[in-house]
Amino acid sequence: MEALRRRIEARVMSLSGLALGQIDYEHPEGDPGLFGPDSMPWEVHSDFTSMLVGGIASLLLQMLHPLALAGVWDHSNFRQDMLGRLRRTGQFVAGTSFAPTASADWLIDKVRSIHLKVTGTAADGRRYAASDPALLTWVHVAEVSCFLAGYLRYLNPQLSGAEQDRYYAEIALVAERLGATDVPKSRQAVADYLDAMRPQLVCDERTRDICRILLNAPAPSRSAVPISRLFMQAGIDLLPAWTQQQLGLQQAAWQRPLIRAGVHSLAPILRWAVRNGASHRSRKRMGLPPR
Repeated sequence: MEALRRRIEARVMSLSGLALGQIDYEHPEGDPGLFGPDSMPWEVHSDFTSMLVGGIASLLLQMLHPLALAGVWDHSNFRQDMLGRLRRTGQFVAGTSFAPTASADWLIDKVRSIHLKVTGTAADGRRYAASDPALLTWVHVAEVSCFLAGYLRYLNPQLSGAEQDRYYAEIALVAERLGATDVPKSRQAVADYLDAMRPQLVCDERTRDICRILLNAPAPSRSAVPISRLFMQAGIDLLPAWTQQQLGLQQAAWQRPLIRAGVHSLAPILRWAVRNGASHRSRKRMGLPPR
């Protein structure tokens, strides 16, 4: 069983930012990072299953913004290396959530520097810049709203409203450090923000191309292909109905309970297998027992 556990863990880790190395989550001992173990980001971001589903949903949602789409289209190598793109995103999320303070600061500074180079003209003729505070707010809200939705669906649907609001209030720090402004910091503020953004969102041929590339991203092994497809469908299922409709990714009513049951059946196996993720290593750094 231990050999099986290690094999599953290795496959999971190959999808995460840990595959890139660069960050020591276990040192220096006692460093709480940006948030610390009593924070809601440590709680919500600690589960690989719900974060993977939420991450897929967030990427699909982000691409409905024409300026966010243009930045990815013009400056990313996602067509050739979708897995690398996902790893880099995972490294940033895990690092800013769990890494020691110096490493979290390094990641934020690194991304801010990259953003300064991501400029251009979108397909509709508008200029864009990844450092635009409003665009940074959009990317942040798309991410964290989907991360929380994944957590509520696949780990803890009983999380109180007050704790959900605390999550949004705490995690806003990362967006603000990147340069975002007017970041919504509660469930109601996030809902109002997303509603206000809907008239600006567009699904065009480029959006559909990115969706196709993402949903057909290579699995870490042939045996993992069915699991990869399940998680992609779970990401679609996590999206609001209006988002699915706009993207043309509606699912039949009979599919949704099967998708959710499939993820719920796999989640305990993944939680059993993964013992050395970013959150696990960070708990060691803080002298805390494994969860």
